[in-house]
Amino acid sequence: MQRLNWNDLRYLLAVERGGTLSGAARLIGADETTVSRRLKVLRELTGDELYWRQRDGTLILTDIGSQVARHAAQMEAQVDHVSELLGRDQQQLSGTVRLTSVPWLINRCLANQVGTLLQQYPALTLELNPDSRDLDLNLREADIALRLSRPRAGGTETLARRIGELPFGVYASRSSSSKAEDTLPWIGYDEMTSHLPQAQWIAKMARQPGQRLAGLKVMDVETALEAAIAGVGRTLLPIPIAQATRSLTSLSGDGPVLSREIWLLTHRSQNEWRRTKVVVSWIEDLMHLLLGDR
Repeated sequence: MQRLNWNDLRYLLAVERGGTLSGAARLIGADETTVSRRLKVLRELTGDELYWRQRDGTLILTDIGSQVARHAAQMEAQVDHVSELLGRDQQQLSGTVRLTSVPWLINRCLANQVGTLLQQYPALTLELNPDSRDLDLNLREADIALRLSRPRAGGTETLARRIGELPFGVYASRSSSSKAEDTLPWIGYDEMTSHLPQAQWIAKMARQPGQRLAGLKVMDVETALEAAIAGVGRTLLPIPIAQATRSLTSLSGDGPVLSREIWLLTHRSQNEWRRTKVVVSWIEDLMHLLLGDR
Protein backbone atom coordinates (compact mmCIF):
# COMPACT_ATOMS: atom_id res chain seq x y z
CA MET A 1 0.00 0.00 0.00
CA GLN A 2 1.24 3.46 -0.85
CA ARG A 3 2.30 5.34 2.27
CA LEU A 4 -0.24 7.73 3.75
CA ASN A 5 0.60 11.29 4.70
CA TRP A 6 -0.96 13.78 7.05
CA ASN A 7 -2.71 15.76 4.31
CA ASP A 8 -4.63 12.65 3.28
CA LEU A 9 -5.89 12.02 6.80
CA ARG A 10 -7.00 15.61 7.39
CA TYR A 11 -9.92 15.06 5.03
CA LEU A 12 -11.24 12.05 6.93
CA LEU A 13 -10.92 13.97 10.20
CA ALA A 14 -12.93 16.80 8.64
CA VAL A 15 -15.65 14.34 7.65
CA GLU A 16 -15.92 13.07 11.22
CA ARG A 17 -16.20 16.60 12.56
CA GLY A 18 -18.30 18.16 9.82
CA GLY A 19 -20.74 15.28 9.35
CA THR A 20 -21.37 16.14 5.70
CA LEU A 21 -19.31 16.87 2.61
CA SER A 22 -20.10 20.57 2.87
CA GLY A 23 -19.33 20.56 6.59
CA ALA A 24 -15.96 18.90 5.98
CA ALA A 25 -15.19 21.40 3.21
CA ARG A 26 -15.94 24.32 5.52
CA LEU A 27 -13.73 22.97 8.29
CA ILE A 28 -10.79 22.21 6.07
CA GLY A 29 -11.07 25.37 3.97
CA ALA A 30 -11.56 23.69 0.60
CA ASP A 31 -14.43 23.25 -1.83
CA GLU A 32 -16.61 20.13 -1.82
CA THR A 33 -15.13 18.87 -5.09
CA THR A 34 -11.64 18.88 -3.63
CA VAL A 35 -12.77 17.13 -0.46
CA SER A 36 -14.60 14.46 -2.46
CA ARG A 37 -11.57 13.88 -4.67
CA ARG A 38 -9.17 13.60 -1.73
CA LEU A 39 -11.49 11.17 0.07
CA LYS A 40 -11.56 9.01 -3.06
CA VAL A 41 -7.76 8.99 -3.12
CA LEU A 42 -7.71 8.02 0.56
CA ARG A 43 -10.16 5.20 -0.13
CA GLU A 44 -7.90 3.89 -2.89
CA LEU A 45 -4.82 4.12 -0.68
CA THR A 46 -6.35 2.22 2.23
CA GLY A 47 -8.46 -0.25 0.31
CA ASP A 48 -11.18 0.09 2.95
CA GLU A 49 -14.52 1.83 3.16
CA LEU A 50 -13.93 4.60 5.67
CA TYR A 51 -17.43 6.11 5.72
CA TRP A 52 -20.96 5.56 4.48
CA ARG A 53 -23.15 8.23 2.91
CA GLN A 54 -26.71 8.35 4.28
CA ARG A 55 -29.75 9.36 2.21
CA ASP A 56 -29.81 12.82 3.78
CA GLY A 57 -26.18 13.42 2.83
CA THR A 58 -24.77 12.69 6.28
CA LEU A 59 -21.42 10.89 6.27
CA ILE A 60 -21.01 8.20 8.94
CA LEU A 61 -17.57 6.73 9.58
CA THR A 62 -17.20 2.96 9.50
CA ASP A 63 -15.48 1.16 12.36
CA ILE A 64 -12.14 1.28 10.57
CA GLY A 65 -12.79 4.88 9.57
CA SER A 66 -13.38 5.83 13.21
CA GLN A 67 -10.13 4.15 14.24
CA VAL A 68 -8.20 5.97 11.53
CA ALA A 69 -9.81 9.28 12.49
CA ARG A 70 -8.85 8.76 16.13
CA HIS A 71 -5.21 8.30 15.17
CA ALA A 72 -5.46 11.27 12.79
CA ALA A 73 -6.64 13.46 15.68
CA GLN A 74 -3.59 12.40 17.68
CA MET A 75 -1.38 13.26 14.71
CA GLU A 76 -3.07 16.64 14.44
CA ALA A 77 -2.28 17.37 18.08
CA GLN A 78 1.34 16.35 17.55
CA VAL A 79 1.67 18.59 14.49
CA ASP A 80 0.30 21.50 16.49
CA HIS A 81 2.73 20.78 19.32
CA VAL A 82 5.68 20.70 16.89
CA SER A 83 4.58 24.04 15.47
CA GLU A 84 4.41 25.44 18.99
CA LEU A 85 7.90 24.14 19.84
CA LEU A 86 9.42 25.53 16.65
CA GLY A 87 7.98 28.94 17.36
CA ARG A 88 9.40 28.79 20.89
CA ASP A 89 12.86 27.75 19.67
CA GLN A 90 12.86 30.66 17.23
CA GLN A 91 12.02 33.02 20.10
CA GLN A 92 8.91 34.14 18.34
CA LEU A 93 5.23 33.37 18.58
CA SER A 94 3.83 31.79 15.42
CA GLY A 95 0.82 29.85 14.23
CA THR A 96 -2.88 30.55 13.83
CA VAL A 97 -5.50 31.15 16.52
CA ARG A 98 -9.17 31.17 15.54
CA LEU A 99 -11.43 33.29 17.72
CA THR A 100 -15.21 33.33 17.43
CA SER A 101 -17.95 35.37 19.07
CA VAL A 102 -21.17 37.20 18.24
CA PRO A 103 -20.73 39.68 15.35
CA TRP A 104 -21.00 42.91 17.32
CA LEU A 105 -18.36 41.81 19.85
CA ILE A 106 -15.94 40.84 17.07
CA ASN A 107 -16.63 43.89 14.89
CA ARG A 108 -16.87 46.61 17.51
CA CYS A 109 -14.59 45.41 20.31
CA LEU A 110 -11.89 43.13 18.90
CA ALA A 111 -11.26 43.86 15.22
CA ASN A 112 -10.33 47.50 15.82
CA GLN A 113 -7.82 46.54 18.52
CA VAL A 114 -6.02 43.66 16.82
CA GLY A 115 -3.28 45.85 15.36
CA THR A 116 -1.38 46.18 18.63
CA LEU A 117 -1.39 42.39 19.12
CA LEU A 118 -0.04 41.69 15.64
CA GLN A 119 2.61 44.39 15.94
CA GLN A 120 3.90 42.68 19.06
CA TYR A 121 3.72 39.19 17.50
CA PRO A 122 4.22 39.60 13.72
CA ALA A 123 4.41 35.83 13.09
CA LEU A 124 1.03 35.22 14.74
CA THR A 125 -2.13 34.90 12.65
CA LEU A 126 -5.46 35.67 14.32
CA GLU A 127 -8.66 34.63 12.56
CA LEU A 128 -11.75 36.50 13.78
CA ASN A 129 -15.02 34.70 13.04
CA PRO A 130 -18.16 36.78 13.76
CA ASP A 131 -20.87 34.13 14.14
CA SER A 132 -24.02 34.06 16.26
CA ARG A 133 -23.85 30.27 16.37
CA ASP A 134 -21.98 28.48 19.15
CA LEU A 135 -19.13 26.97 17.15
CA ASP A 136 -17.79 23.73 18.58
CA LEU A 137 -14.25 23.85 19.96
CA ASN A 138 -14.20 20.04 20.18
CA LEU A 139 -14.73 19.88 16.43
CA ARG A 140 -11.94 22.44 15.94
CA GLU A 141 -14.38 24.95 14.43
CA ALA A 142 -12.59 27.53 16.59
CA ASP A 143 -9.77 27.65 19.15
CA ILE A 144 -11.20 30.32 21.46
CA ALA A 145 -14.78 31.47 21.93
CA LEU A 146 -16.37 34.41 23.73
CA ARG A 147 -19.99 33.83 24.72
CA LEU A 148 -22.62 35.85 26.53
CA SER A 149 -23.91 33.08 28.76
CA ARG A 150 -22.60 30.10 30.70
CA PRO A 151 -21.88 27.29 28.19
CA ARG A 152 -24.10 24.23 28.52
CA ALA A 153 -22.17 21.94 26.18
CA GLY A 154 -18.58 21.07 25.37
CA GLY A 155 -17.84 18.40 27.92
CA THR A 156 -14.65 18.09 29.94
CA GLU A 157 -12.44 19.01 26.98
CA THR A 158 -13.82 22.57 26.84
CA LEU A 159 -12.57 24.89 29.56
CA ALA A 160 -14.83 27.84 30.38
CA ARG A 161 -14.55 30.72 32.81
CA ARG A 162 -16.44 33.92 33.41
CA ILE A 163 -14.33 37.00 32.63
CA GLY A 164 -16.81 39.83 33.08
CA GLU A 165 -20.33 41.17 33.10
CA LEU A 166 -21.67 43.29 30.26
CA PRO A 167 -24.21 45.99 31.21
CA PHE A 168 -27.10 46.93 28.91
CA GLY A 169 -29.04 50.20 28.85
CA VAL A 170 -31.81 51.81 26.78
CA TYR A 171 -30.63 53.97 23.88
CA ALA A 172 -32.11 55.91 20.98
CA SER A 173 -30.92 58.32 18.33
CA ARG A 174 -29.86 61.78 19.56
CA SER A 175 -32.10 63.19 16.85
CA SER A 176 -35.20 61.94 18.71
CA SER A 177 -37.16 64.64 20.54
CA SER A 178 -36.72 64.45 24.32
CA LYS A 179 -40.48 64.96 24.66
CA ALA A 180 -41.15 61.84 22.60
CA GLU A 181 -38.66 59.55 24.34
CA ASP A 182 -41.30 57.77 26.41
CA THR A 183 -43.43 57.10 23.36
CA LEU A 184 -40.70 55.85 21.04
CA PRO A 185 -41.43 52.32 19.78
CA TRP A 186 -39.22 49.48 20.94
CA ILE A 187 -36.89 47.82 18.44
CA GLY A 188 -37.44 44.15 19.30
CA TYR A 189 -36.13 40.78 18.20
CA ASP A 190 -37.57 38.15 15.88
CA GLU A 191 -38.86 34.77 17.00
CA MET A 192 -35.57 32.96 16.37
CA THR A 193 -33.75 35.19 18.87
CA SER A 194 -36.64 35.85 21.27
CA HIS A 195 -34.86 33.74 23.92
CA LEU A 196 -32.10 36.32 24.36
CA PRO A 197 -32.28 38.21 27.68
CA GLN A 198 -32.38 41.61 25.99
CA ALA A 199 -35.15 40.40 23.65
CA GLN A 200 -37.25 39.19 26.58
CA TRP A 201 -36.71 42.45 28.48
CA ILE A 202 -37.82 44.53 25.48
CA ALA A 203 -40.86 42.32 24.86
CA LYS A 204 -41.90 42.77 28.50
CA MET A 205 -41.52 46.55 28.33
CA ALA A 206 -43.45 46.76 25.06
CA ARG A 207 -46.45 45.09 26.70
CA GLN A 208 -46.77 47.91 29.23
CA PRO A 209 -49.63 50.46 28.79
CA GLY A 210 -48.77 53.12 26.25
CA GLN A 211 -45.82 51.12 24.84
CA ARG A 212 -45.46 49.42 21.48
CA LEU A 213 -43.02 47.58 19.26
CA ALA A 214 -41.55 49.15 16.14
CA GLY A 215 -42.36 47.64 12.77
CA LEU A 216 -38.79 46.33 12.61
CA LYS A 217 -37.55 43.11 14.22
CA VAL A 218 -33.84 42.32 14.42
CA MET A 219 -31.75 39.21 15.11
CA ASP A 220 -28.74 40.70 16.87
CA VAL A 221 -27.31 43.67 18.74
CA GLU A 222 -25.44 44.90 15.65
CA THR A 223 -28.65 45.43 13.70
CA ALA A 224 -30.49 46.85 16.70
CA LEU A 225 -27.75 49.43 17.15
CA GLU A 226 -27.86 50.53 13.52
CA ALA A 227 -31.66 50.76 13.63
CA ALA A 228 -31.48 52.94 16.75
CA ILE A 229 -28.95 55.23 15.06
CA ALA A 230 -31.34 55.53 12.11
CA GLY A 231 -34.10 56.71 14.43
CA VAL A 232 -36.36 53.65 14.13
CA GLY A 233 -36.95 53.61 17.88
CA ARG A 234 -35.30 52.75 21.19
CA THR A 235 -33.68 49.48 22.17
CA LEU A 236 -31.43 47.75 24.65
CA LEU A 237 -27.71 47.99 23.87
CA PRO A 238 -24.39 47.16 25.58
CA ILE A 239 -23.51 50.35 27.46
CA PRO A 240 -19.78 50.45 26.54
CA ILE A 241 -20.64 50.13 22.84
CA ALA A 242 -23.52 52.62 22.89
CA GLN A 243 -21.50 55.17 24.87
CA ALA A 244 -18.85 55.12 22.17
CA THR A 245 -21.47 55.91 19.51
CA ARG A 246 -21.95 59.67 19.43
CA SER A 247 -25.23 59.55 17.56
CA LEU A 248 -26.93 57.67 20.43
CA THR A 249 -28.29 58.98 23.71
CA SER A 250 -29.06 57.07 26.89
CA LEU A 251 -32.70 56.88 28.05
CA SER A 252 -31.98 54.86 31.19
CA GLY A 253 -29.38 56.94 33.00
CA ASP A 254 -25.89 55.67 33.78
CA GLY A 255 -26.89 52.40 35.44
CA PRO A 256 -27.67 49.16 33.61
CA VAL A 257 -31.17 47.74 33.35
CA LEU A 258 -29.79 44.32 32.40
CA SER A 259 -26.42 42.55 32.50
CA ARG A 260 -25.05 39.56 30.64
CA GLU A 261 -22.07 37.43 31.62
CA ILE A 262 -19.09 37.09 29.30
CA TRP A 263 -17.51 33.64 29.21
CA LEU A 264 -14.19 32.69 27.63
CA LEU A 265 -13.84 29.16 26.25
CA THR A 266 -10.69 27.30 25.23
CA HIS A 267 -9.96 23.67 24.40
CA ARG A 268 -8.03 21.68 26.98
CA SER A 269 -5.53 20.43 24.40
CA GLN A 270 -4.55 24.01 23.46
CA ASN A 271 -4.96 25.82 26.73
CA GLU A 272 -1.24 25.76 27.61
CA TRP A 273 0.06 26.76 24.20
CA ARG A 274 1.90 30.07 24.09
CA ARG A 275 -0.15 31.46 21.25
CA THR A 276 -3.39 30.57 23.03
CA LYS A 277 -2.19 32.17 26.25
CA VAL A 278 -1.14 35.34 24.44
CA VAL A 279 -4.50 35.75 22.70
CA VAL A 280 -6.41 34.96 25.90
CA SER A 281 -4.39 37.59 27.78
CA TRP A 282 -5.09 40.11 25.01
CA ILE A 283 -8.82 39.38 25.24
CA GLU A 284 -8.82 39.75 29.01
CA ASP A 285 -7.06 43.12 28.77
CA LEU A 286 -9.57 44.35 26.19
CA MET A 287 -12.54 43.20 28.27
CA HIS A 288 -11.08 44.94 31.32
CA LEU A 289 -10.83 48.19 29.36
CA LEU A 290 -14.29 47.71 27.88
CA LEU A 291 -16.04 46.90 31.13
CA GLY A 292 -13.95 48.96 33.53
CA ASP A 293 -14.83 48.23 37.13
CA ARG A 294 -18.30 46.94 36.30
